[in-house]
Amino acid sequence: MAQILAPATQWRIRSTKTSPYASPIASNMWSSLLFKQNKKAAPITSAKFRVMAIKSVDSTINRIEGLLNLDVTPYTDKIIAEYIWIGGTGIDVRSKSRTISKPVEHPSELPKWNYDGSSTGQALGEDSEVILHPQAIFRDPFRGGNHILVICDSYTPAGEPIPTNKRYKAAEIFSNPKVQAEIPWYGIEQEYTLLQPNVKWPLGWPIGGYPGPQGPYYCSAGADKSFGRDISDAHYKACLYAGINISGTNGEVMPGQWEYQVGPSVGIEAGDHIWASRYILERITEQAGVVLTLDPKPIEGDWNGAGAHTNYSTKSMREDGGYEAIKKAILNISLRHNDHISAYGEGNERRLTGKHETASINQFSWGVANRGCSIRVGRDTEKNGKGYLEDRRPASNMDPYVVTALLAETTVLWEPTLEAEALAAQKLALKV
Repeated sequence: MAQILAPATQWRIRSTKTSPYASPIASNMWSSLLFKQNKKAAPITSAKFRVMAIKSVDSTINRIEGLLNLDVTPYTDKIIAEYIWIGGTGIDVRSKSRTISKPVEHPSELPKWNYDGSSTGQALGEDSEVILHPQAIFRDPFRGGNHILVICDSYTPAGEPIPTNKRYKAAEIFSNPKVQAEIPWYGIEQEYTLLQPNVKWPLGWPIGGYPGPQGPYYCSAGADKSFGRDISDAHYKACLYAGINISGTNGEVMPGQWEYQVGPSVGIEAGDHIWASRYILERITEQAGVVLTLDPKPIEGDWNGAGAHTNYSTKSMREDGGYEAIKKAILNISLRHNDHISAYGEGNERRLTGKHETASINQFSWGVANRGCSIRVGRDTEKNGKGYLEDRRPASNMDPYVVTALLAETTVLWEPTLEAEALAAQKLALKV
């Protein structure tokens, strides 16, 4: 710990107006500056002194923070673009930075880039180059200024989408004229759990122990009930800054678990915004020293799991008489239940047990205002005869490109046989 004697009266060091840049001050310059000032000041016997204790570690951190917060805009047109893509697990986000010569407004203005796919589980070592195609741009809440976050998808050097590139097929479905005519809207409720580092136990829980049973934690306030609000609020503001269509947030039923909502978003935009929001959340928890998990059942037992309920509607559902279109969509979804479940996230069988506000993974069901069903229809939708449906089956770790595209494909493009449709209508007590 270093001790510095300094006069109580404040003084400033100014750079000359002729110099466009402020020069950094080396440590060996401080004694000279203080000596020169003291010569001009009143005698030191009449001056009051104070002792300032400065920890070397803290001063180092402060200097780094100053550099991190530097605004380079007055000095260069160049910007930093953070290229973000989905890694080999299908749920991990990867990123790296590059300098762009000037600000951009559209992904088409950005160059393609590449990465080592053998290090992300997406290519073999002897042919490891994977090509990044910029697809969506967001403002960078970490660097500020004109710097950007860039959502990319991944291709082989020959231009073929790699197997983990789920955006490519989703874009094909959303570009279909029939789907475009229906203008599909999505509102995704992304749940997540915050864990204490090292022990990987939920934030706010006693290590190796359990808090009181569920009940007081949902949408709660208080140090004994709400754990991680600063992270949730920081993420909320960062998403708004970035241009993500985040519409709200709240504490969830299990302590240490939170939710935010993105939407309404149209088509492929829903997936882009969810992936960008997940990346931002990863960065914020990294800075906070907290672990983020999207596991659909992070704690076994009498605790709620984590989902990504997906609210969905088409133009036909939103117009007068749309309730009939909603029931037809539910019929189609019921007939492809297994296809949807297989694409709705890893480990979802641990969550969809028929308990804790879920339906059984093995049985399709629907109901009005029933949160224990596969598909929930709101009271207002029933009353108004139009609106949306909520698919409650997707897990928190689902790929939003897969879920959103599959809903559009099943309800707009896919046509079941009349026999299958009739049997499903009878089973589900739907008159279509």
